[in-house]
Amino acid sequence: MPVQYNHDHEHEITLFAETNFRNQQRRFGIKTDDRRRHMYIVGKTGMGKTTLMENLILSDIYAGHGCCYIDPHGDTAERLLDFIPSNRVNDVVYFNPADMDYPVGFNILETDSDDQKPLIASGLMGVFKKIWPDVWSARMEYILMNCVLALLDYPGATLLGINRLLVDKEYRSRVVSKIRDPIVKTFWVAEFTSWSEKYATEAIAPVQNKVGQFLSSSVIRNMVAQVKSTINPRRIMDDGKILIVNLSKGRIGEDNMRLLGGMLITKIQLAAQERQNILELERRDFYLFVDEFQNFANESFASILSEARKYRLNLIVAHQYIEQLDEKVAPAIFGNVGTIIVMRVGGADAEFMETEFAPTFTPEDLVNMTKFQMYLKLMVDGVATSPFSAAALPPIAQHTGSMEKVVAISRERYAEPRALIEEKVLKWSGMEAASSSDAESSLMPAGSQQETTPLPQLDLAVQYPAIKTEEEQEISLEGPTAMQDTGEYLTIKPERMAAIIANKPQPQGKKTKPQFPHTCTRCGKIWNLPMQLDPSRPMYCAECRPLVMEERKNRDVTFKQIIQSPPPREQESGEAPMLAVEPPLNRPRIVKGDAGKFLAEMTQVKNKMQTGSGSAKPERKREPERGRKRDQAPALAPRPISPPPIPPPRPPQPPPSHLTQTVAPGQRVHFDH
Repeated sequence: MPVQYNHDHEHEITLFAETNFRNQQRRFGIKTDDRRRHMYIVGKTGMGKTTLMENLILSDIYAGHGCCYIDPHGDTAERLLDFIPSNRVNDVVYFNPADMDYPVGFNILETDSDDQKPLIASGLMGVFKKIWPDVWSARMEYILMNCVLALLDYPGATLLGINRLLVDKEYRSRVVSKIRDPIVKTFWVAEFTSWSEKYATEAIAPVQNKVGQFLSSSVIRNMVAQVKSTINPRRIMDDGKILIVNLSKGRIGEDNMRLLGGMLITKIQLAAQERQNILELERRDFYLFVDEFQNFANESFASILSEARKYRLNLIVAHQYIEQLDEKVAPAIFGNVGTIIVMRVGGADAEFMETEFAPTFTPEDLVNMTKFQMYLKLMVDGVATSPFSAAALPPIAQHTGSMEKVVAISRERYAEPRALIEEKVLKWSGMEAASSSDAESSLMPAGSQQETTPLPQLDLAVQYPAIKTEEEQEISLEGPTAMQDTGEYLTIKPERMAAIIANKPQPQGKKTKPQFPHTCTRCGKIWNLPMQLDPSRPMYCAECRPLVMEERKNRDVTFKQIIQSPPPREQESGEAPMLAVEPPLNRPRIVKGDAGKFLAEMTQVKNKMQTGSGSAKPERKREPERGRKRDQAPALAPRPISPPPIPPPRPPQPPPSHLTQTVAPGQRVHFDH
């Protein structure tokens, strides 16, 4: 059993380990004020982290403090139920989503403070971004944020309303009529309604997919669909109750575990911030234990570590290795945590923790510890001590066997039968024959029903978010419904309202394309087309187009027959036609079919030249060139090739002047060599 002290709670010491300095086994603990600076435990699996946390929370339970234990595995949560002392059985709140017969009500959108609505929306965005990092986008966050902010202004809204708000126009009109935030109302009135059907379907598909996947499980839906939460974190903290959360991912799934745990931690954080309305000395300490806290450590978790101390929310977190932490959370851990406890870790973590434990311990020391052994830097009176070694205490509480009694009392006080919840969900969704107002009022608890009227079909200028003219404000104040209008309005002059009405967006219809006239080349008919064709090219109407195509087809067949017909036989020479051979360069080309005729003519010319009548030139009769292909040139008579002309001899040229010299008779000439 843990030691209970009779002195002031501020100086109370919670024992959790013992040292063996100089072979002396001495137990030690941590003071209450030092626990407010949080504790951080890291170590491999099976090294004793869970046992250490069990001893700490059982010490708080026996001491009468308020505490919460969030277990993502479920084993520790169930084991703690068997160690609850008899005097604290009525203080236990058992949050178990896997208990499908008696679901606990947990509506994160439930709030009585307008100041907390942006904090709830921001916390939800952080949770969603943590569990859906691969599909998260700016557009998805924009749409989901406006959905959550709109539902926060609507009485009796739950997370089930997100998908219905996107697809049900009647439900959306009722929600929009209750929105008081001008920016959020502008989104739903002016922007969302102007989207085309195709763009809207594409934009909301990711939100429907992920939120629908979360709410499709009856285990989760029956909890978050209850309008009135059966657990109140603020009351649990102020009354010093015990909240044990069993988020066994083997029963509810890993994504559901992360989402429920993240929302619950966000709700506890908001409940702690609500305590600012009471004096700090009157705030009761509340200890939050989070095992495997990397599953819930988002960006908002860093703000909890830095701000929770002033609200008396003391954290004890544990996990296995540092790389599990987000890059923004790790600096917040080592920058705000007072007590750091390290059990056996891996090589990478040992090198990282060397900066905290050097020169007392080396990385080799951090990787070679035995089970339950630890190295720690303990916060004592607000000052961190030098690193020293210790060993975790064995289980210090006695088994009481109170599990069945605790579960029965918690079901009776904080849960409702499953059949009743499912009936309310069916009525709310419209699956049964019930009106919308009756269905929503059935989800509301007794005494909290509020009358809701559907949004009338008003002009866009009247629905414009939180804007009324000065004349409309005077009328609303004098009318019979003046006290019912609780919205916040901005004063705007009539001329400004006229400009808004003139510039309001119009619904986008089908755009008509311009038509261009065209004239048929065959029949002269005029018709219109949505494009401008080239007028220099022939164009045909619908009636003439098949006729023109048939004519072109017949013409192509005739031309193909002409090309493929065989050449005619020569009757004059009686010789077999010669095969067409590619002529050499500078020679006339001889075409197949004309070779025989050409040889006959050349023979006649040769005979005439031999008889002396070669001056006469034979006359060729031009016959039709049948059988000649398109790519063959007509046959030409060979031309005689004359030799190139010989140029005349050049006249003798005088020698250059620099080589000439005048010599007198009898004078010798000397040449320089």
